[in-house]
Amino acid sequence: MKVLVTGASGRLGRFVISELGAAGHELLLMSRTRPDVGDRWPWVQGDLTVFADCMKATEGGIEAIQHLGAQPWPTDHPTAGRTQAEEKGIPFDQTIRANLLGTYYLLQAAVARRIGVFVMTGSNCALGHGYRISTREFPFHYLPVDEEHPSDVEDSYSYSKLAGEELLRSYTRAYGIRTYAVRACGICPPERRADLARHASPAKGWNPWLWAWVGSEDVASAHRLLMERAPEIEPHGVYFCNSDDTSAVEPSRELIERFRPHLLPLVRHLPGHSSLFSNARLKRTVGWRPLTSWRDVPTQS
Repeated sequence: MKVLVTGASGRLGRFVISELGAAGHELLLMSRTRPDVGDRWPWVQGDLTVFADCMKATEGGIEAIQHLGAQPWPTDHPTAGRTQAEEKGIPFDQTIRANLLGTYYLLQAAVARRIGVFVMTGSNCALGHGYRISTREFPFHYLPVDEEHPSDVEDSYSYSKLAGEELLRSYTRAYGIRTYAVRACGICPPERRADLARHASPAKGWNPWLWAWVGSEDVASAHRLLMERAPEIEPHGVYFCNSDDTSAVEPSRELIERFRPHLLPLVRHLPGHSSLFSNARLKRTVGWRPLTSWRDVPTQS
């Protein structure tokens, strides 16, 4: 297939580009800065928040879009983003502009170009458990969490990812585009997995991110599988994409017993180091399996 990859210069870009290229797909890369992936694939410089750039990137017979481009944190967050954004010269509204307006423009371009498949890097943040602004604890209904669990978002990044999923769903209903959101959980390239192994130690408190992680290579394979199998699966889908285990040293149930014992009655099945997110839907739908691990990474003594 001829595939447009947005966000090609981002942290996930090189992994998706490698995965798709190895599978024989023809790629066109889009990003604001040139990706450091060699010169095998053509690159178009563009900004997702400029509709003309999205139209330019989708011309020439593109058959599918792999939408990786996004602002990866809430630039207006009062404690976890606003100051950081100001220091970097990023507008406070960049998260909403890039993640919602950018996705909308790209979907509009897909309609205009009659592109049939759209796979987006979503986030487990669509649940709302991270980037909390109030002092309210996230209201878990059951553990492990799956795609049917209600969301309770408070910040712009989490909202943008949740709203982005619904935007995709609306374009499937309206135009028949097959759309998929990969709810990636704590994306870890090899160097970050090495850090996890090197610094592994007992938890000192509750992790609002639920110790979730997934290898960059495994996110890339999820993107490829959903695109390739789009004709034979549901026309729209949202899927948690995480490793089978956590990034914690302790068993998962022990973490809950120590730091959130009031959640124990909500636990359905959580043996060993099982993730607090269920990836069963992604496995069931396209046969995806996580192949990376941080636990077997050798560490220096």
